[in-house]
Amino acid sequence: MAIVSSIIAVGMGFLVLFIRMKAQKKPVSAKKIILPPIFMSSGALMFFVPMFRVTIWELLEALIVGMIFSILLIKTSRFEIRDNDIYLKRSKAFAFILIGLLLIRIVAKLILSSSIDLGALSGMFWILAFGMIVPWRIAMYLEYRKLEAKLKGPITSNTSLN
Repeated sequence: MAIVSSIIAVGMGFLVLFIRMKAQKKPVSAKKIILPPIFMSSGALMFFVPMFRVTIWELLEALIVGMIFSILLIKTSRFEIRDNDIYLKRSKAFAFILIGLLLIRIVAKLILSSSIDLGALSGMFWILAFGMIVPWRIAMYLEYRKLEAKLKGPITSNTSLN
């Protein structure tokens, strides 16, 4: 079962790479940055099923690892202003980092599947992924807002107080 889920993870990883490469050709919006973690949050419903529940230590472990991994994604996600719009900059390192994180995740899953129940392990890896995407997307949103303010320029008022 761990092998099947690893194959699915690889497929999803390549899908993310494809979407990311395609997205670099279109302007970014706040909505495009914010929506993926919101959509992903529906995965938390899995924890209503006892099989997927994790201990507090497993939750903290997965969350911390996810947040550490997010640093690499934050460092390789930059924006630029082109044609009066905000675009995601191309980063050759992003693809290698994403593939590297995916490989680390697969190896960890194969190793941990012998000592942690598959349901709890699935829950931990969802927490890891969510703990990675949320800080990454928050950082992207903050950078986007800075560039958006720069793009719009200073706001001046033509009204005078008498």
